[in-house]
This record gives sequence, structure tokens and C-alpha cells, in this order.
Amino acid sequence: MDGPPPPQLEAGADEEWRRQLTVGTAIRWKRRLRGRIPSNPRCKMCAAPFAGIGGLVMPLFGHARWPKNPKYCAGCYSDLRAMHGGAEIDCSLLFADVRGSTSLAERMSASDFTKLMGRFFDAATDVLVDEGAMVDKFVGDEVIGLFIPALATEAHPERAVRAARRLLTATGHERPGGPWLPIGVGVNSDVAYVGSVGLGLDSEMTAMGDAVNITARLSSRAGAGEILMPIAAAVRANVPIDRLERRSLDLKGKSRPTEVVVLTVRPESPGPEGVHAA
Repeated sequence: MDGPPPPQLEAGADEEWRRQLTVGTAIRWKRRLRGRIPSNPRCKMCAAPFAGIGGLVMPLFGHARWPKNPKYCAGCYSDLRAMHGGAEIDCSLLFADVRGSTSLAERMSASDFTKLMGRFFDAATDVLVDEGAMVDKFVGDEVIGLFIPALATEAHPERAVRAARRLLTATGHERPGGPWLPIGVGVNSDVAYVGSVGLGLDSEMTAMGDAVNITARLSSRAGAGEILMPIAAAVRANVPIDRLERRSLDLKGKSRPTEVVVLTVRPESPGPEGVHAA
């Protein structure tokens, strides 16, 4: 996730983006409605379905899958290209990484591994969309969710934690026999640049900055069934940090250790509201 610094915007453009990302309610209601129509995959902005009955109906309203960038519907992609830019906003991020994917792929046929990852991506999409997140990217064996106030409300820190726990549950980490896919999750809440990055057909809605890089590093360090969060982010999400394991991690590219807490959804030692100590 390392890359160039956020681009400079025209005067006033960042304020309009900030308003759309933090206040805009139209897209929130669209996502709530379209998120109830089956089925995945979906437009990463408005959640218009591209398959199932929704995939047959939504093209009639201008929301067919955009062939030049299949992550978006035609309507949202046109808006994205027209509104090129972004703003620095307070948001939450979730990175979920499959643990041991190389070993899994080695033990399975390519088609079976593809089906397994497809099942994971579908489960992640359902959870993230339901919690008000944008599914930012599927990268190899990793899923990235972006929680902005316009979609996830000001409660985005809590919703990011809830999404992380639900994703661990959806992949079977609460089962005594173990998960059907082992994943580790990094969650963070901080200021990041959010907006349309890239030019022309390469435009994409994403997040950039130090908060994004930290979250990526945390997901890579999380063990199977673990959620790692910076302590400050956990406090914002009303996580009972005094009852959780703490770690001091030396993350790549950071000059000082990052202090984190560890959440799990293991069936033993239940804590408040289903949060468990590691």
C-alpha cells in the first residue's frame, strides 16, 4: 500500500469531496436498498448487484457492470471519472489476510483453491456491505474494507470492529473444529486520503496514507483468528482494552513500535459483547 503522496486538488474541490465522503446521505440509502438485492459481486460504491436477479434488473436503471472496470457499475464509474479528486477525512480501515494461502494452494487443485477464495470473497463482501463499508480491493488473498462516515456513519470505528469479528465468525473461527479458512485481520481508525486515484479508465476509489499502511502491516502480523488494532483506534471503537492482550510491534517502515490490542472470537473465555481476550 506504499505509494506516492496524495495528489494536490484544485481549490475548493477537496471541500466538496469531504462533504460527499462525510455527510452525503444519498449514496447511503442507495447502498442500503441495493445491498438487500441479490447477489454478489457488487459495485464497490453503490452496492448494485451484478449477478442473480439483481444483475438482471439493475442494468435497466443504468447500473450494469462497467466493462472497462468491472468493480463499478456504469453509473458510478461515470461519476468517479467526472469527480476526480478526494480529501483527507477521518475513516476506518479493515484488512483481512488469509493465513498460509501458499500452503493451501499447494495442497489443492487450482479450481478448488479458486472456489475457496471465491467463498471467502463472497463472505467478506456480505459482511462489509452490511456494515456500511466499501469493498476497496481484493488483492491476491486479501480483502480491504473502507469505512467512511457518509456510508458507515460516525460510528465507523465500532462498525469496523464488528465487521472484523463477523468476518472471523463467517470463516468459522468460533467453531471448536477450527475455521474453514484461517484469516488474520488488521483494523484502524485515523485520517486518510480518500478519493478517486488514477486517471482515465484507471480511476479507482481508494484510500491512501500512513493509516492505510499501518492497517496493512497489522493484518500481515495477525495470527489466524486474531484482530490487531492500535490502542488509540480500539479506544475510539469502545473496545474494553483493559481485558485484552497487548503487543508492541515493530512494523515495517515505522520508526517506533506500534502498540496494539488483540481481539479474537474464540469460543473460550468470552468477554463483553462477544469480544474475547486472546
